[in-house]
Amino acid sequence: GWPKATVTLIGPKSFVNMSYDDHRRIRKLTAAPINGFDALTTYLSFIDQTVVASLRRWSSPESGQVEFLTELRRMTFKIIVQIFMSGADDATMEALERSYTDLNYGMRAMAINLPGFAYYRALRARRKLVSVLQGVLDGRRAAAAKGFKRSGAMDMMDRLIEAEDERGRRLADDEIVDVLIMYLNAGHESSGHITMWATVFLQENPDIFARAKAEQEEIMRSIPATQNGLTLRDFKKMHFLSQVVDETLRCVNISFVSFRQATRDIYVNGYLIPKGWKVQLWYRSVHMDDQVYPDPKMFNPSRWEGPPPKAGTFLPFGLGARLCPGNDLAKLEISVFLHHFLLGYKLKRAN
Repeated sequence: GWPKATVTLIGPKSFVNMSYDDHRRIRKLTAAPINGFDALTTYLSFIDQTVVASLRRWSSPESGQVEFLTELRRMTFKIIVQIFMSGADDATMEALERSYTDLNYGMRAMAINLPGFAYYRALRARRKLVSVLQGVLDGRRAAAAKGFKRSGAMDMMDRLIEAEDERGRRLADDEIVDVLIMYLNAGHESSGHITMWATVFLQENPDIFARAKAEQEEIMRSIPATQNGLTLRDFKKMHFLSQVVDETLRCVNISFVSFRQATRDIYVNGYLIPKGWKVQLWYRSVHMDDQVYPDPKMFNPSRWEGPPPKAGTFLPFGLGARLCPGNDLAKLEISVFLHHFLLGYKLKRAN
């Protein structure tokens, strides 16, 4: 149900344009390597090291002022590229990062394909991304054909190349490229923005900041001296911080809208939606509904202390069969950053 202009940018073989059966097939092949326990355990060490190194670099006297969101997006992009294309060189990283910036500006812009417009630049960025990713994919296939084995663990590109469904079907190159474009985009843009807003909300609410910091200090005291870095066990102890992240997702909701198409005539609350009509889901109206969330504009993580929300009332990662497959990875990434930020840093806004 997404607009044709958006599908053109993300790709005709990406999740946003797949039929139900194709979507289920590709999701099954890609979801477990991102969100499974073993996968998250593998990624946590790199996430932890990247966050620590980034905070140290930003706070060094040589850095001076930093553009916080820009640096967060670079950090989250580095993490997602490591997960999907480990070993990517600096030139590849830089080319991908620049192109994704232009792609994102054009995602919901007016679809005007003329020089000077965001959509025009986004189409050029799309072509650049396809070229870079296809080049890496060709290199991997050529190395495999010659019998070379890559050093280190398999990344997502390796898994996509080797993936087979129950019928023995493998993914074509255009399918792999479109899935990578979608995952690399979703895997850094949203988490970077939510991390920024969570940090801002914490600093604007000193009592919430203090409670979240106290929880992280308690977790640090429970970590054995022999342990190097955070573990998933530590992450699961971050109960209040999880509430902070959920409340940020509710208040900000970066993925504020999605589109669906009716596959048959259907009635919703007495209104007929004819087959083939498009439906726009406006998540923010759900998250700001005072019948569901009292005083909805107030940042209040404690509202999450009770039972989990009813189905359909909390939609930061979508709902149903098309729930974002990277939701656990995103929350892990955000929480690790906030853990280290709370323990040793504060922001001073320059403008």
